[in-house]
Amino acid sequence: MRIAVLMGGTSEEREVSLSSGAEVAQALRQAGHTVVAVDTVSGVLDAAAEARLITEGVRAAPPLAETLGRLDEGHTVAMARDPDMGDVDVFFLTLHGGSGEDGTIQALLDVAGVTYTGSDRLGCSLAMDKEVTKRLLRDVGVPTPDWLVGPQTADEVVERLGLPVIVKAATGGSSLRLHLAHDHGELEVAIADSRSWDDLVLFERYHQGRELTVSILGDEALPVGEIIPQHEFFDYECKYQPGMAEEVFPADIPDELAERLQSLALTVHKALRMRDLSRVDFMVDDRGQAWCLEANALPGMTANSLLPKAAMAAGITFPELCERIASLAAARKSAHFA
Repeated sequence: MRIAVLMGGTSEEREVSLSSGAEVAQALRQAGHTVVAVDTVSGVLDAAAEARLITEGVRAAPPLAETLGRLDEGHTVAMARDPDMGDVDVFFLTLHGGSGEDGTIQALLDVAGVTYTGSDRLGCSLAMDKEVTKRLLRDVGVPTPDWLVGPQTADEVVERLGLPVIVKAATGGSSLRLHLAHDHGELEVAIADSRSWDDLVLFERYHQGRELTVSILGDEALPVGEIIPQHEFFDYECKYQPGMAEEVFPADIPDELAERLQSLALTVHKALRMRDLSRVDFMVDDRGQAWCLEANALPGMTANSLLPKAAMAAGITFPELCERIASLAAARKSAHFA
């Protein structure tokens, strides 16, 4: 197949996306495909730019807002319709956060009439909005921590949810714009910081326990993984800096718990109308109660990301994983024109 890998974008997760995209492009070539790597901001990347992205990886802090504000990905549809892209079979999306994961780019690609990997605009938008996600999880019987939507005072939050409590942006990713408040003072600080987010603020009861994750490939739940961060929770630094977290696949948990988490993850995947791939994150407390924290329609796709590690635990190499995801999209294209 001829595959265009879309990466970059203008969200706070731009560097994560670029790293994912460069590694996916390399893996798809290893699998025998013809690949063009495209930053939705700057256009087609040459071999030197791809190699640089793989070498540089993801820095300890996300790009500055001022830097992101100078970027523009408004030519994405024009790029999809460019004659040079006319023979592309599949657009492989490795975009994270912002318009790349909230359904906006997916809607534009639908307008352009091209085939792309991952969830469509509905699945992406449902999974991206954590408050909508939690409402749908509650409706299908998947346990999720109690929550409130801002604005709220610290007293109101403590009265309803207790302490400690998570304060996070409803559409954030990569644990950005997230606080764990242990006491009233920390909660006040988190609330003050949240006023600058330009996003719906979510207050969520914190359940201490083991952080476990289940990735979905097609309609199959992959082996459960456990995340053991160096910090109190799996923040941006722990996610992307070497040595800051231990990620165990398969997780050392009873079979019954693993099967229950896989079943819950598939329920979440279907309830949020996701397709091809996703990752669903859980906290399991000391009573064995599993709490679904969130779902990711476009999880990280570097070889060291959680989804590829889950696939490896299932005997699927990184190039094989990328090829399977591309093939799921290609199959939709074939069915459409059958």
